[in-house]
Amino acid sequence: MDAIVIRGGRPLVGEVAISGAKNSALPLIASAILASGRTTLRNVPVLRDVHTMGEVLASMGAAVAGTRVLQIDAASLKRPEAAYDLVRTMRASILVLGPLLARFGQARVSLPGGCAIGARPVEQHLKGLERMGAKITLDEGYIEARCRRLHGAEMTCDMVTVTGTMNLMMAAALARGHSTIENAAREPEVEELACVLNKMGARVHGAGTAVISIEGVEELHPVEHAIMPDRIEAGTFMVAAAVTGGDVVLRGCLPEHLAAAIAQLVAAGVSVEPVADGVRVRGSGRYQPMELVTQPHPGFPTDLQAQFMVLAALADGQSVITETIFENRFMHVPELARMNARIHIEGRTAIVRGPTRFKGTTVMASDLRASAALVLAGLAAQPGTTTRVRRVYHLDRGYERIERKLRGLGAQVRRVREA
Repeated sequence: MDAIVIRGGRPLVGEVAISGAKNSALPLIASAILASGRTTLRNVPVLRDVHTMGEVLASMGAAVAGTRVLQIDAASLKRPEAAYDLVRTMRASILVLGPLLARFGQARVSLPGGCAIGARPVEQHLKGLERMGAKITLDEGYIEARCRRLHGAEMTCDMVTVTGTMNLMMAAALARGHSTIENAAREPEVEELACVLNKMGARVHGAGTAVISIEGVEELHPVEHAIMPDRIEAGTFMVAAAVTGGDVVLRGCLPEHLAAAIAQLVAAGVSVEPVADGVRVRGSGRYQPMELVTQPHPGFPTDLQAQFMVLAALADGQSVITETIFENRFMHVPELARMNARIHIEGRTAIVRGPTRFKGTTVMASDLRASAALVLAGLAAQPGTTTRVRRVYHLDRGYERIERKLRGLGAQVRRVREA
């Protein structure tokens, strides 16, 4: 098992290229199931989750080849089953359910795993598919779904769900008739999936709003598509520049996807300005406290909450951070406390008292974004102190060799193998 070792106290300076979006790559790989033929995806991030999703399709008979340019030929896919051994490591594997059911009329998908950040039920997926005519049962940890052919339906999500919206969009693309999804997720990744589905011959309208309409078609064809930049990786590097008092240009970053996060940075005293093909972020070393509430897009993203908590700990005064999306997403707090942070939890709210003088020590990563927060705290730690972040396999699920990119900005960081 690997660990990341960081020597604190060095400002990050230079340019970093933002990788393709993990949260777009995964549904786009799943969407290849809908077409018989070779789909080509470019700008694919080299991540454990992306590799796992490719393995899921390969286990069902699809031909999957490549890394940054990924080719998926679903013509030979004949076994519509996603087995537990693969699905247990990644929640996004549930995204194969809708495409399998739409194309083959049957699917058997293990209930998914992933980060332990709270309950993320799949009821919204199943309710929508049942509205489209699927017969669904749960058997020994597997979702089993069947239908002759899905039909259009009006579906209202009881809660905003990104993967649920995506699954229902893909299923409805091959359903007979018209479908609507109300209270749909509005994330940029949902918009990109709709764009790709339409390139495949689907008729999807309204993606990026709360109501999506889909007119089902008889068949879809494979396409070629370049995946957009990862807004969460970009937000993480923005905070890294801020907490180290650095000056970093993020190439490929799309600031329109990060409006809520950028507004928080600017209010805290961080300089964020557009440049050609990206943004420039400069830290001041003195920050104002913040009041932050995670919300579905276009609100502040839950996937940046842990990273912004590190910035809040450096601010002059008391910050209040409220997590409304997941009920168990403060697992990084005890580890930040080991590094001298003063954080008090009241239900779903964290009260952060700054300014903190982070001191390096050994900490344990609990989930993907918590891992990133601990790395950021290590970068911001006092000069001469060392932070060891253990169990970074979580980090590898969502960041493409983050230590290499940080070294390119002047950080003293390395990956080590632990027994």
